[in-house]
Amino acid sequence: MLTDYFPILVFLGVGIGMGAVLLAVGSILGPRNPSTEKNSAYECGFEAFEDSRMQFDVRFYLVAILFIIFDLEIAFLFPWAVALDSIGMTGLAAMGVFLLILVIGFVYEWKKGALEWE
Repeated sequence: MLTDYFPILVFLGVGIGMGAVLLAVGSILGPRNPSTEKNSAYECGFEAFEDSRMQFDVRFYLVAILFIIFDLEIAFLFPWAVALDSIGMTGLAAMGVFLLILVIGFVYEWKKGALEWE
């Protein structure tokens, strides 16, 4: 029974070993020169090391959610593009409707000012 699972164990061992080696080499050979710019808040909208109960702007989360929605919907284009020959005109029309709805949603969000960051 062990012979059935031996290739899987070897694959896991090589994968874990390769990951450990690459992490170790990166931490040993990687440059360490922190600066104030590198330690500053990055794309979070507020300082990371302040009171956890402080108020913050919700628009950041709105923009993030909109990005995720549009990004995931664009991801549907890749399988459609691969299968376009086999799905024919029906698939083309369905994707046209899908993209039209996506564009209408994008224009609506743009006109409402949800993408503006003051």
